[in-house]
Formats: sequence, structure tokens, C-alpha cells
Amino acid sequence: MKFINREKEIKKLEELWRVNRAQLVIVHGKRRVGKTELIKRFIEDGKGIYYLADKRTHQDQLIEFARVVGNYFNDEFVQKKGFGDWIEAFIYLKQKSNEKKFVVVIDEYPYLVEAEESTSSVFQKIWDEHIKDSSIFLILCGSSMTMMESELLSYKAPLYGRLTAQLLIEPMDYESSMKFFPKVSFNEFVKYYTITGGMPAYLESFADYKSVNKAVENLCWDKQGLYHDEVNIALKQELRKPNIYFSILKAISEGNTRITEIANRIGEDRQLVNKYIDSLMRLQFVKREVPVNEDKPNKSRKGLYFLTENFVRFWFQYLYAFRSDLEMSNFSEVSEKFKNEFNLLESNVYEEIARSHVRKNASSFIKLHRFGRYWDSEVEIDGLGFTEDRRKVLFMEAKWSNSKVRDIELTRLFAKSEQIEEFLDSEKFYILYSKSGFSDELINCAKDNKKLLLVEGIDFVE
Repeated sequence: MKFINREKEIKKLEELWRVNRAQLVIVHGKRRVGKTELIKRFIEDGKGIYYLADKRTHQDQLIEFARVVGNYFNDEFVQKKGFGDWIEAFIYLKQKSNEKKFVVVIDEYPYLVEAEESTSSVFQKIWDEHIKDSSIFLILCGSSMTMMESELLSYKAPLYGRLTAQLLIEPMDYESSMKFFPKVSFNEFVKYYTITGGMPAYLESFADYKSVNKAVENLCWDKQGLYHDEVNIALKQELRKPNIYFSILKAISEGNTRITEIANRIGEDRQLVNKYIDSLMRLQFVKREVPVNEDKPNKSRKGLYFLTENFVRFWFQYLYAFRSDLEMSNFSEVSEKFKNEFNLLESNVYEEIARSHVRKNASSFIKLHRFGRYWDSEVEIDGLGFTEDRRKVLFMEAKWSNSKVRDIELTRLFAKSEQIEEFLDSEKFYILYSKSGFSDELINCAKDNKKLLLVEGIDFVE
């Protein structure tokens, strides 16, 4: 896999490496987000042992771990003899740490717990009695959000309070994601990004194809495709009974964003839906948003629910919706829907890119205290932000259309801005984003109005 970005995470690991003490670092995040590549990059200069756990038995895990450790230290005796248990393994490693400092990585740690449920308690003892006063840099990594939380991160976990650091590896932003497509136009990149989001594994796979259509046919429509069953596998990894979760995610992917709408769509009680959504939020499949001006967001009754990943949204709208056809290798209907409706998903993603672009660039003309979506019973705005004293406010709209944005869109944004009483007396700034540029009238208007900015794609119009 290409290694792009992740400078912040590498810097953090390098800073911990320079500290003269033992480290117990948790690296976690969803499947395909690039945890393993990050760790491999960190230890590629030979500073560490990398062990990938799997579904083999507890004893077989120890045999394989001994082989990897023995190979690292060129110790044939350990390679052949193995370790009787994890405590013996780390006693050996502690002795070796007196000779040199090194990293020990156990990737997919949850598989060790599956093989032997007492593993985390054993690792607690290993840390407390054997390695906390050594120079060993121990990294435990895993993709199962449920297991990593229960075994390592929750206050009830055996290792709780012993961690020296934890890194939650999140999807890349759109700027980093663009680096996977150096020869592609921004508009074409958005097509890919609408599916892949910032997941490095998806980005790399899709970047191998010269067209989005060919990529989705080979990677998704085809039942032998790499990502055909991706979300199904991910959910079943985290949840024992995923049926209702599937229904909730599908309902949200269809645009049902309020608890009542979701409950009505799947025919379940609101309280039950609330409970399931809480679980999906902990697993980072769903996020809750409130209007940006809400002072107590956790208590707001205006919360809406969205899917966190572009690919999950795409998967439910296309692969899950047409699973019977795809099982029979019938691509006609899903391809027709993709041709006619995919631009709607692109539009949503462009709005998200525009909001990210504002957050990064707004400081040159207004110092925003908050920025995000806004909605009430009368009006919706793609982006609204304000200064800490709320004396200045920025309104943003993003249009993903093959036509140039005309001055009527600015007039509509002006009208929306006057409907929000809280900001009637604030100094107002405006920014319009467009896929296809702007009319000459609007460009001239922006030249005369220092409080209006235009952005084509992600480039400011001069």
C-alpha cells in the first residue's frame, strides 16, 4: 500500500520512541484505515518486531510469535523451542531490552483475546511485573472497535490506566486523499472520493482504474470483487446480531436522518432505535450533528444522524439495495442507477469538502469560532460560521452542477441569511462553491464586494 500523509501520527510515535521509558501504546481504528501501514513505516528501519495475530489457537499463536521473535534476534533456540505462555515471552524480551531498545507490535490483538479470553489480564500482569520498568515499546493494534474498547480502552479493561498513549487512526481528509490521484482533475477525483472517502485501502484500489465505472464494476458489482461484501463483513465482525443495525444504516443512507424517521422506516420502537444508534455511534458507523449555533449540542433536540463513511453510504445505496441482482451477475439496474443518480451522492460529498475547505482557509478573511451545517424549521444552509462574539457571520453554499452558478444563487443565500434572527445585526460574509464556475455577472459582483468569495472546485476565483 502507498504510504501517504500520516505525518502527525508518525511524529507522535517518534516522540514516544525518544522518551527513555517503557511504552504501552494502543493503535486503533476501523478496517482499511491504514493502521498496519502506519506501524510498518514506524518500524521499517529495523527498530521493531512485528507480529500479526490471527484466528489460530492460543498455543499456535505463541509458536508463531516465538518464530518471529527468534528471527528478529537471530536466536534459533527460541525459534525452535517456542514460548510456553505470554509471560515467558515477555520475560525473554525484557532480558533482550537490556541490550538494546526495540518495539514490539502485536497487530490484530483482538484475535489473541478470542483464542484465550484471559489474555488482557495476562498482559496486565506482564506490564505491571515485567516490562513497565524496561525500555520495551509495546504497541497493541486492532480493527475490532468493540474488542479494542472492551479489552483495552474502557475503564473496566484490565489495562485501563496503564496505557502511555493511544492513537485513533481516522480516515484521511480530502487533500491527502487527492494524492492517490495525481493525474486526475478535481471533478473526477470527487467521483472516486464519493465512494472511497479517506480510507487508504479503498483509495489505492480505486486509483488503479482509469474510470470510476470500471472500478465499481470490478471491485464492487462483481461478487468476487474485493469490496463486494465489505460492509457486511465489517458489521459482522463487530456485532453478533446485525439485522436491525443493517436496517438502520440502510434507512439513514436513504436520507432518513431523524430518530422518528428511522424508526418509522424500519418499523421499530424509537427507544430501541436510539439504543442501536448509540452502538453504531460508538463503532463510528454513525455520527450525530446539530445546527452549528446550538450552545448545548448534547442536549439539543435538533440532532440528525448521518453515516460517517462515504463507502458505507455507497454500499447500502447500491450493493445492498441490488444484492439479488448482483448475486446473479446482473449489473444492468445498479449500473443504470449509478449513471442517473450518483451525482446526488457527489453533491453531498462536495458540500463536505467545501466545509473542510472553509475551515482551513477562512482565517484569511474571518476568524471563525464555529463552522458547520445550519438548519431550522424554515431554512437550511450548507455552511454557517461565526466569530466568538457572533458579531461576524459567514454563510456558505456549495453547488455541484454542470451549469455555472448565477447571481440568483447569491440572492437566495442573501435571503436565507436574513431569516436567521440570531445574526440579523451581525456583519455578514458569503462564500459560494461551484463545480462548474460562475457567471460573469457573479464574478464581477465578487470583485466589487470584499465580503463575497467564489470558489470553483477548491480554487478561489480571483
